[in-house]
Amino acid sequence: QVQLVESGGGLVQAGGSLRLSCAASGSIFSINVMGWYRQAPGKQRELVADITSGGSTYYADSVKGRLTISRDNAKNTVYLQMNSLKPEDTGVYYCNADGITTATMRPFLSWGQGTQVTVSS
Repeated sequence: QVQLVESGGGLVQAGGSLRLSCAASGSIFSINVMGWYRQAPGKQRELVADITSGGSTYYADSVKGRLTISRDNAKNTVYLQMNSLKPEDTGVYYCNADGITTATMRPFLSWGQGTQVTVSS
């Protein structure tokens, strides 16, 4: 099994910054894509940003220029640097990863438990 543990959420004023981290552990042979999703109250979970093992990135239009995703492949860790935060960025942020496990050499798709980000106006 592969576990993801997020950290770095919290309460910040509009215009402020936060940095989220997500570390993957367990029977990992390789990780392809790691990403961050968020779920605002009363809304569906949406993809915020993701990054491939080669460093290719995707960002939702609403966060382009403000949020930056990066990863450390040696540590199986993905980061989300969030700057110029807005109240609409409030939500629970979930880490996601897909890859291959060493135990079975089969694909896995794992989610973290989520970390709350609250941006006050």
